[in-house]
Amino acid sequence: MPETTVRPEQTQESAAGPRRVPRMVYAVSVVSALGGLLFGYDTGIISGALLHLRQDLDLSSRQQEIVVGVILLGAMAGALLSGRLAVRHGRRKVVIAVAVVFALGAAAAAAAPDVGTLVAARFVLGLAVGGASNMVPVYIAEVAPAKIRGRLMVLFQLMVATGQLIAYLCGWVLSGSGGWRTMFALAVLPAMALGIGMLFLPESPRWLIERGMTDRAVRVLTRLRPVGTDVRKEVDEIVEVAADTSTGSWRDLRQRWVRPALLIAVGIAAFSQLTGINAVVYYAPTILVDAGFGDTAALLTGVGIGVMLVAAGVVGAIAVDRVGRRRTMLWFLPGSGLAMAVMAVAFLGSGSSPAQRWTVIVALFAYIFFNGVGMQAVVWLIGPEILPLSVRGPATSLATVTVWGVDLLIAVTALTAIESIGRSGTFLIYALMNVACIAFVAAKVPETRGRSLESIERALHRGGSFRKALDGT
Repeated sequence: MPETTVRPEQTQESAAGPRRVPRMVYAVSVVSALGGLLFGYDTGIISGALLHLRQDLDLSSRQQEIVVGVILLGAMAGALLSGRLAVRHGRRKVVIAVAVVFALGAAAAAAAPDVGTLVAARFVLGLAVGGASNMVPVYIAEVAPAKIRGRLMVLFQLMVATGQLIAYLCGWVLSGSGGWRTMFALAVLPAMALGIGMLFLPESPRWLIERGMTDRAVRVLTRLRPVGTDVRKEVDEIVEVAADTSTGSWRDLRQRWVRPALLIAVGIAAFSQLTGINAVVYYAPTILVDAGFGDTAALLTGVGIGVMLVAAGVVGAIAVDRVGRRRTMLWFLPGSGLAMAVMAVAFLGSGSSPAQRWTVIVALFAYIFFNGVGMQAVVWLIGPEILPLSVRGPATSLATVTVWGVDLLIAVTALTAIESIGRSGTFLIYALMNVACIAFVAAKVPETRGRSLESIERALHRGGSFRKALDGT
């Protein structure tokens, strides 16, 4: 391993009080989190577009589910592919490639002359969505200081929510036959901003050290840590963990000591969708119109959902660092399950009285807020934090594939389930999934707030209960 040199001022504690986080850290988080905005916009825009897309192209319920779900199939492939590419080429280059694919997919969807071309374009968009959801949280986790890592990573989810809000607003403003083409085309602009911005950002120092480029990693950490930080200590800690493990492969995921972290990452990934969030995000306007709401009311409700997602993102960003990841889930998920159950009961009534409509809308907004804080603010944070460095690429890919795989299951069954067992039965199943998620978190998920990635990995190596081992450090 090459000898490293560190400037003297970096090995001395600052006597000037609290150290200010360099602006470069925030620049890295903001620019890379544009991938989250694209992720949110491209998955959310179909909600408003579908109302007129299904009329323009005369789509059945099954065809609507295919148009919605194919982006998720692409996301699964993109998550797998990006993980392998990131191990070989680095996190930064993969995010740049993701931006290019986003732009190409959005342009192709906007120009699609028929259903087949639109489906193919949305599959390409899915490749970018999967790559962004896989790599951006990992990239932020590996460059951010432990003290503020949570809020910076939740910035990704906040940008996802912002993208979904923008998508709902575009769906409302551009409603009408043919407006869906403009909705799809608008995604090209943030894709270009992401690609250009990433050209000026550094590579992950942890990936550099893993590849033997320690001097370069020191220079990167110097730019990412406050003056007075003991950069050598952090570098030595990363080197120690990297030296004890080989470059990870899919086969390494079967190691016994990795399993507790993998179970948590995959479990949270699955529950993030089983609790029903994207059934609401994708189909809320369609469900409300079919339940007797007018088109305008349904689209405005969609805008309200976007606002609640952003509000949940802000609260979640504060909560994960002040309250903790585990406690945030345990405090807010009960409200998510209760709100979903209220919606299920409200849809039992025949007709659509004003009282029923207001009950549905209030419960819908409450569900979005509680689930957004309790689950969506944590899902992209917990995996990159607890998964070991040596297998972080393939393991994070597996967790991300789980998100998109279960999301795909929800997307292609939601309307069919509503036709088969009704809105009440479908929402009741989602409510029960919230209860199961609470039990899983209580039993398995440790608190990672304020922990370095290396200390989390050392707790994992101790064996036994991962949650108890980490709580005891």
